[in-house]
Amino acid sequence: MSGPLTGYRILDLTTVISGPFATMLLGDQGADVIKIESVVSPDHARGAGYGANQFTATFLNNNRNKRGMTLNLKSEKGKEVLFRLVSTADVFIQNFRPGVVERLGVGEDEVRSIKPDIIYTSISGFGEDNPWSHKPVYDPIVQALSGLTTIQAGSDEERPRLVRTILPDKLTGMTTAQAVTAALAHRERTGEGQHVRVSMLDTVVSFLWASDMGGQTFVGKEVSAQRAATFIDLIYETKTGYISVSAMANNQWQALARAVGHPEWLDDERFSTPALRDKNANERLQITQDALLEKTAEEWLEILDEAGVPCAPVLKRKEMIEHPVITASDLIIESDHPFAGRIRQTRPAARFSQTNPELQRGAPLLGEHNIELLTEIGITEAEQTALIEEGVIT
Repeated sequence: MSGPLTGYRILDLTTVISGPFATMLLGDQGADVIKIESVVSPDHARGAGYGANQFTATFLNNNRNKRGMTLNLKSEKGKEVLFRLVSTADVFIQNFRPGVVERLGVGEDEVRSIKPDIIYTSISGFGEDNPWSHKPVYDPIVQALSGLTTIQAGSDEERPRLVRTILPDKLTGMTTAQAVTAALAHRERTGEGQHVRVSMLDTVVSFLWASDMGGQTFVGKEVSAQRAATFIDLIYETKTGYISVSAMANNQWQALARAVGHPEWLDDERFSTPALRDKNANERLQITQDALLEKTAEEWLEILDEAGVPCAPVLKRKEMIEHPVITASDLIIESDHPFAGRIRQTRPAARFSQTNPELQRGAPLLGEHNIELLTEIGITEAEQTALIEEGVIT
């Protein structure tokens, strides 16, 4: 079935994770995404990490539902081909370092002169006019600058820690995809295109503010040094392994106290309200940990679930993909990639009752759809041969 974005064409000049993840989300929802890579310097993700049969897992998992094309944008003929594609497109997305697209001659002014109502989208590390705009940026750099590493540490006094997944990259991709669809909705109403700008730093700081910046929210009452609510997280050891238990509401705390055989906790003034339980979090979590050491993970999960206390096993990656709660949603799918072989991925997380899209194609080989796309925009076989001979395409 066609997805909700069927009929929209997106030119994807992005590389690595943030941009390709954004465009994959749009492709998953039905858009015709054309991934345009340099003839001499293709997407770095093609060679990064675990791989098989010319494909890395990173590239496969960020570039499905796209057609692949190569272009030498340093040549005039390469730009001519790009602009012919621009005339057919709705969205142009790039994540070059600020200033590069202007030097290449494919900045907003040039693209909009071809397609006035296009959604021109720029992804950057720090923004276009930031003092650090010229700097190269990777996920750990943004985690450090945004305060995320200090939040992950638990307090300002503890050693900062990275989140062990590239959260800023993927958040930026999701933010970009949402912003592009919002800009398309605006264009549907008004006929007006616009420039969408998303920076990794802006994305992460905005994301953190929702739950982690309470001490900096009230002007004039800022917290100078953020103390830890607790130095213990919500992962508990049992006789046989680890589980997570989270009792936030009063009824859940009461159920937990009874389930672990400590009803006296209910008479302890330190834990009588959510605010007091938060204030005395170290003590509360320590007595919870001590109690949970008395039985196996399997026993506690059954007891706590029956008592209505939110809980779950702590799963390794291999265990996660086989857990019945995961498999029940049909989230993880297997498909046959024409070159990489049998692969496992997730379906798009969002589901649509009327326009639920199907997996159209796996990630493309470098320049896999060159001839198909050139033919679509009216470039003859003789012209295609010339472009290949001149190194404009591979």
